[in-house]
Amino acid sequence: MAIKAEKIVPDTSVIVEGLISKKIESGEMRPKIIFIHEAVISELENQANKGRETGYIGIDELKKLREIAGKYGFTIEHKGRGPDDSEIKRARLGGVDNLIRQLAEDEKATLITADQVQGLIAQSKGIKVVIIEFEKVVKKIRLETYFDDTTMSVHLKENVIPAAKKGMPGKWDFVKMGEEKLTKDEMKEMAKEIVEEAEMREDGFIEIQRRGSTIIQLGNYRIVIARPPFADGYEITAVRPIKKLSLGDYNLSEKLKKRVSEQAEGILIAGSPGMGKSTFAQALAEYYANQNKIVKTVEAPRDLQLPDSITQYAISHASPQEVHDVLLLSRPDYTIFDEMRNTEDFRLFADMRLAGVGMIGVVHATKPIDAIQRFIGRIELGVIPQVVDTVIFIKDGRVNKVFNVKMSVKVPSGMIEADLARPIVTVNDFETGKLEYEVYSYGEETVVVPVKADMTSPLQGLAADTIKKEFSRYSDLVKVNVVSDNNAIIYVPESTIAQIIGKGGQNIEFIEKKLRMHFDIQPLTSAKQGTKSNTVEFEAQIGKDNIIFFLNEKDKNKDIDIIVNGDYLLTAKSSKKAIIKIKRDNKIGKILVNSINTGEEIRLVC
Repeated sequence: MAIKAEKIVPDTSVIVEGLISKKIESGEMRPKIIFIHEAVISELENQANKGRETGYIGIDELKKLREIAGKYGFTIEHKGRGPDDSEIKRARLGGVDNLIRQLAEDEKATLITADQVQGLIAQSKGIKVVIIEFEKVVKKIRLETYFDDTTMSVHLKENVIPAAKKGMPGKWDFVKMGEEKLTKDEMKEMAKEIVEEAEMREDGFIEIQRRGSTIIQLGNYRIVIARPPFADGYEITAVRPIKKLSLGDYNLSEKLKKRVSEQAEGILIAGSPGMGKSTFAQALAEYYANQNKIVKTVEAPRDLQLPDSITQYAISHASPQEVHDVLLLSRPDYTIFDEMRNTEDFRLFADMRLAGVGMIGVVHATKPIDAIQRFIGRIELGVIPQVVDTVIFIKDGRVNKVFNVKMSVKVPSGMIEADLARPIVTVNDFETGKLEYEVYSYGEETVVVPVKADMTSPLQGLAADTIKKEFSRYSDLVKVNVVSDNNAIIYVPESTIAQIIGKGGQNIEFIEKKLRMHFDIQPLTSAKQGTKSNTVEFEAQIGKDNIIFFLNEKDKNKDIDIIVNGDYLLTAKSSKKAIIKIKRDNKIGKILVNSINTGEEIRLVC
């Protein structure tokens, strides 16, 4: 569109886009004089001093206009005055725009702007104005030439050869992308191109601008531009998801599928950078949306690739209070909170969860337990299980570990005295139910204590001995598993179970009252059932002092279960010569001698 105007006044919106020089060079505009208001220069200077890319881009445009003025036959005049303190404070309310409009009116010039509001107000005042609409054409920028189908991220820095990570989450190579080092001018030009494209494209957002850094979402690319004084040189890092997955691609167990779809409403998705956390969050968001749930996201930047039915909010463009209000009033069933980093993020997550909104948070963590630790000190310890009930740890693009989080009142593992009982956050392996961590207050500190698989308190160890002695009155073979201070599983030969329980349960009831514990009586074979299934070939020999089992070479240095007539007898370790020796004169030895002599079935498994 040709613009016939001899005198023009461009405002900041067209200067920072470089539109005036482009239209002059293309022949669409042939001005005789360009008036630049001092307020425009002050605004660009202010942005540049704050380290914002748009400030530098605008200053470069003014320099370019000065350079091409002679070639295209126009002059540049600086008019007006710089804005005072009150006008600077009112810049967002239109204080600077008003000064620029006034200059166009005074000089009887045409105002050139890309700001619709600025243009409409100028028209209402009778000022000549041309409103330029950005050409929202998606073009391939130089940054994209570094990407191919396998590129996860590109890393560019001045005076360094370009490099990229290629592969899949958890399995990638760091590859050089050329032989030439990038110059500072090349880096500045790429940064300028990225910012300009983000401002012109519908799928581009400048999420965060700070002194020395800019974070941009451009299509599928999440881009971080760092520059002095924040960085020691210009640097551009661009990340792009290389694969989109559905929840079905993760091969979740039926138990976890049920938890995610029916119960879990406080989920943390954790993992190291680049392991696929956001990809899983994206799959989960789409899964909920397909279940006819209202799903929204809170992101900084907005880089999840989601269908239009899911609204994506940018927390960088709103206060936590504004996000809080919008989410409560819009009443989503689930909210995905991507990249939770600071205390405000964690508090907002907790507040929304306690308000009844299903929340899924994405956090950086090198171990699954670290995700829960990120909440400690930010919210009350007792509130954590109400905020987070499930932790899903992602490693190498797969679900590596799942935790179940609950609150209970008990004596911490490893302690003895009953008066040490306290509220404890228990963290269990979701699939097996095994207790792995306990979180509780100890003095003035909150501690996270790993619970080893074989950790048994001295009290439980003493209880196991007492229990075994009590049940030995009914059976020669007794295996005791104390699962808590009040419960134990007793494994005995199946033939003795009826006698132990007694008529109408009288015997077991008497023992439970006597020892003040509940007992679950199981057949002795189930203590080992399913754990070992490989049959071991052997030859048995009864010696003067020992029963000797001779095994094959491949079965040396192994834990071997000995089973007689289908009943588990004991576990013995074979020697480096593949031999097991058991003394004849003890109870086990006498059983084995009798079994061998009478031809009973003896099996060895590992």
